[in-house]
Amino acid sequence: MTTTCSEVYNNHDMETLWSEVNLSHSNMSESAKPHHPNPQGKGEKTHGSDFSYVGIDAILEQMRRKAMKQGFELNIMVVGQSGLGKSTLMNTLFKSKVSRKSVQPDPEERIPKTIEIKSISHDIEEKGVRMKLTVIDTPGFGDQINNENCWQPIMKFINDQYEAYLQEEININRKKRISDSRVHCCIYFIPPTGHCLRPLDVEFMRRLSKVVNIVPVIAKADTLTLEERDYFKQTIREELRANGIDVYPQKEFDEDAEDRLINDKIREMIPFAVVGSDQEYQVNGKRILGRKTKWGTIEVENIAHCEFAYLRDLLIR
Repeated sequence: MTTTCSEVYNNHDMETLWSEVNLSHSNMSESAKPHHPNPQGKGEKTHGSDFSYVGIDAILEQMRRKAMKQGFELNIMVVGQSGLGKSTLMNTLFKSKVSRKSVQPDPEERIPKTIEIKSISHDIEEKGVRMKLTVIDTPGFGDQINNENCWQPIMKFINDQYEAYLQEEININRKKRISDSRVHCCIYFIPPTGHCLRPLDVEFMRRLSKVVNIVPVIAKADTLTLEERDYFKQTIREELRANGIDVYPQKEFDEDAEDRLINDKIREMIPFAVVGSDQEYQVNGKRILGRKTKWGTIEVENIAHCEFAYLRDLLIR
């Protein structure tokens, strides 16, 4: 309901209005000062009485609001031979059908004669946070009889994305927002042989670790016993050190003692022994993602069964 000026004056006593006009000069000066609304949110601590307060701490809130408005971009590349569960693990990681094969199934798809680079993007939103997820698949890698130089198309693709982003950055008339197509992380799937890395695994990670963040994982780890899994993980860590392969998180990224402590724990767990599944089951009244077998259900997010939860925390949380 709109209130007119005449109605306001009719609802006030004239003597009160006259007394308000005859304010002292000092009071008038105070009232003449412009009133600035409190920029802080409701319930936040005020700093009006703190003479030394500048307001630098508000920068973090400004950055958070800007990031929430723009959203985030995450580009993940998955590399490994066919049949290791790359698509399933991506679906498990984001609890939705985000892999290329899930969205664009091809029943007649055959192993390509050469390595192909295929990507598919999704817009994901959770609790007001928006993210553009791009999953980059590499069908054909490691599936040929002769896999010599099979990493070259992948390395070229990664370097091309860096070059395209750099060109956009150095343009005089730069775009307000540059689309980020750079590969942020490469998940490399190691077959669960239980013995050692193949020459192809060593050569790929040795070359690609210089241009991208590599996170090695042991695929389908439920095919190994706990003893076999621990031995395999230890063997892989020794081979990585022997071949000078730096996987993510690299030691040069440790900014302080706290970072070093956290990253050392991650490095001790690499490679992650993971199990992927997008099938839901009821276990003790709870809905879980897992793989059902004759002797029980393997719970994907149970750290006693596999290390999927650690991989998820590293990549997302």
